[in-house]
Amino acid sequence: MKIKNKLRLGLGLLFALNLIVGVLAGYYLQQLSANSKAILESNYSSLQYVRQLNNLLEAETLKKEQLDLFDTYLKKQEKKITEPGEVDMTSQLRADFNALANTQNVREQKHLVVRIHKSIDRIEKINLHAIYIRNIRSQEIAEKVTLVLGFITAVCLLIGFSFLINFPGYIADPLLALMDGIKAIANKQYNQQLKIYTDDELGELAVAFNSMAVKLGEYESSNLAKVLSEKKRIETIIDNMSDVIIVLDADNKVLFINTVARFVLKLTTADLGKNVSDLAKQNEWFRQVFEKEDNKEIGFKTETSERYFTRETIDVKNEDEAIGKIIILNNVTSFHELDAAKTNFIATISHELKTPIASIKLSLKLLEDERIGEVNEEQQSLIQNIKEDAGRLLRITGELLDLSQVESGNIHLEIAEVHPVKIVDYARDAVQFQADQKEVDIRLLIPDDLEHIKADEEKTAWVLVNFLSNALRYSPQGSEIVIEVKPKHDMIEFAVTDKGPGIEMQYQKKVFERYFQVPTDSKRKIGTGLGLAISRDFIEAQKGQIYVISQLGKGSTFAFTIPRCQ
Repeated sequence: MKIKNKLRLGLGLLFALNLIVGVLAGYYLQQLSANSKAILESNYSSLQYVRQLNNLLEAETLKKEQLDLFDTYLKKQEKKITEPGEVDMTSQLRADFNALANTQNVREQKHLVVRIHKSIDRIEKINLHAIYIRNIRSQEIAEKVTLVLGFITAVCLLIGFSFLINFPGYIADPLLALMDGIKAIANKQYNQQLKIYTDDELGELAVAFNSMAVKLGEYESSNLAKVLSEKKRIETIIDNMSDVIIVLDADNKVLFINTVARFVLKLTTADLGKNVSDLAKQNEWFRQVFEKEDNKEIGFKTETSERYFTRETIDVKNEDEAIGKIIILNNVTSFHELDAAKTNFIATISHELKTPIASIKLSLKLLEDERIGEVNEEQQSLIQNIKEDAGRLLRITGELLDLSQVESGNIHLEIAEVHPVKIVDYARDAVQFQADQKEVDIRLLIPDDLEHIKADEEKTAWVLVNFLSNALRYSPQGSEIVIEVKPKHDMIEFAVTDKGPGIEMQYQKKVFERYFQVPTDSKRKIGTGLGLAISRDFIEAQKGQIYVISQLGKGSTFAFTIPRCQ
């Protein structure tokens, strides 16, 4: 039987019990009401009438008004005759009253009055006896009603109490068992089975639940092998990566180390499960990893080579709950090698270029000497152009030498008073061709009353050129770049603002680190990540500060400050 039908049956039973009690109570109350109504309508009215008749006969002499009134009450009594014997007494009363009304004999009148009193008394006794009998009958009915209703009420209460105790459990117990089963399934206890053997929806639900638990158990068993296989595959991939990877749990215990980590940090599989603080005390290389901050360069020397890494820490969370960490040492050895090769190349090419440039300048000087021969105006113009190009090549060579100095850690500054506009003009002219190619407008915001600064003009201009080059690289076609120069406390601030994609907050503190490049599309990711790091070295060497302000989708502002002349 379906649960719906069982509910209907139970509620129908309660309704039937209530209906039976109500019908019986109404029936017996109707009987009581009928008896009471009969007493009131006949016997009680008759008593009232005969008492009025008695009162009218109390006078010594009967007047016509009293006789008329007597006749009126008598007629009412004649209409209320209901009891056996009351008809004869009322007829006798009528006969005696008629005789009384028609006689003038005083003695006869007294005799008739006595007879009338006796008739009235008999009528009164008949009605009082009838009231008594009906009262006894009403009491019997009331007692019977009380007994019957009490019995039926007791039966209904027992049935209702049994229904109240048993029926909720019939519905709730299977639901509680189902809830416990669901909790067990949530805890991956797939051997859970519900023992509900009813022929209703709950029984069908139990069968479906048990079938689901079996299927989940089978799936878990088959899926576990896949998970273990995938775990092994991922561990193999990580194990063959060139970066050092260390996995820690929530208690800072080592869970996994790849082959590179074991080789570089001198670790073994016996170190798995150890706390990082204990391991750092035992292992000098491991201690270096945890003493360094993220994105700081770490160098490890072996017998055959030298490797360089930058540390990155990834917090692993499960719904805001920290469950571990992954420490990655990104291998930047190749960048070091490229950097060293570039530095050597720059130093070599700079020295190699100086000799032919010096020779060109000497030749130009000889051509300008009138003793060698006169040159016409067109030739003089060509000589001047060659002279300017040679000078430009010489400045570029000098810049290359400065760059090699920075990368080798030996920065030589030529501090002098210089006006900020001169630096801005130099930087803008250097990138103007690129800006024109990309249809980017370079706008200047420079006040007229700027003070001079104490700076190395060439190196400061190199930093500004680097800012502009980066801004042009990331600016959309036809956009605008703003160069703003303004006083800031005892400094002069140079700022370059573009309309590019912007930089995420998590990367803004890293952009001035060596070899760091903001994750972006491969088309824009060029260079080795040294430009901004060298710029920072130039500015900080001049007692200035360098920083970036950026917002995703709204562009970036790279800025630095240089001390003003006192």
